[in-house]
Amino acid sequence: MRKGLLTFATVGLLATGGTAACGDTFGGTDQAGSAKTPKIGVILPDSKTSARWEGADRRFLEAAFQRAGVKYDIQNAQGDKSQFQTIAEQMITNGVTTLMIVNLDSGTGKAVLDKARSQGVATIDYDRLTVGGSALYYVSFDNEAVGKLQGEGLAKCLADTGTRKPVVSFLNGSPTDNNANQLKSGYTSVLKPKFDAGEYAAGPDDAVPDWDNAQAATIFEQQLTQTNGHIDGVVAANDGLANAVISVLRKNKLNGRVPVTGQDADPQGLQNILAGDQCMTVYKAIREEAEAASDLAVAVARGETKDTGQTVRDPQTGRAVPSILLTPRAVYRENVAEVIAAGYVTRAEVCTGAYAKLCADAGVS
Repeated sequence: MRKGLLTFATVGLLATGGTAACGDTFGGTDQAGSAKTPKIGVILPDSKTSARWEGADRRFLEAAFQRAGVKYDIQNAQGDKSQFQTIAEQMITNGVTTLMIVNLDSGTGKAVLDKARSQGVATIDYDRLTVGGSALYYVSFDNEAVGKLQGEGLAKCLADTGTRKPVVSFLNGSPTDNNANQLKSGYTSVLKPKFDAGEYAAGPDDAVPDWDNAQAATIFEQQLTQTNGHIDGVVAANDGLANAVISVLRKNKLNGRVPVTGQDADPQGLQNILAGDQCMTVYKAIREEAEAASDLAVAVARGETKDTGQTVRDPQTGRAVPSILLTPRAVYRENVAEVIAAGYVTRAEVCTGAYAKLCADAGVS
């Protein structure tokens, strides 16, 4: 059994001093006799492509801002680029001192970041780097490492099936999301040597626009048709795409026989792993990401400059963006319990109905 899934230290290198009471519509009030409290604006991308944004990021960010005693406004653009820009303009008008975004695409994200900076608002890319953008900082996970875990996970699960020269297909994330490119770089680094050596055969390789799960199902059905149903393993870039693949495999009575990867460790992904329909997922400690981003947002709102000790190079401009990159962890059936124990998802969310017995069998208490 894989140990140590949750043993890494909480990010605390950017902690800031001073707190304020909570109470107004943004989540905080100014301290009596003190300077104006920072006000943090956060724009989340959607609630359709992944359960994490509303189920984890919002609540962990809220908790972090409340502990810091700062005002905050968290809104969700629900996949609408025009709405994304409107929310940003409203937040700037309403006096946010730091704007933190998860871009829908780099073009829209860059326009928002540039507008904010022109108004003297500090900016942070959260989870997704805005390529060509102007954010002061970037807070995320090491996405190439996530991809490597996916590639290694698929290789492990294919070895367990004993399939000789398996055909591997790919459902990559949105082509407008730099994270998707980093993920692909990671799993390609693991799988390409196997293709080159003739151990594996490369199957269809498609990107899924906007991480859209419905489109993912259609694309995977086309992949099955192209290969006459001969696909032995699937790299799906997140749990939503993985579930779309599994739904198609289930219709073709192939679920549980074709290993499928994912990431996010959302409740559905964990259920699919417990049921044997998904090979593995990647757990990213969103609480750690949210707390690191909150510390940073508060600090820059107060005019502080932080040395994060890490940078990520913008692939378009070559700019070295000061970054905080957290460490992901692979999740298989034997350590699903650790994700639940960490509080990322609850037992009630995962162990429902027929999954109750599967949870008990996997040691989820």
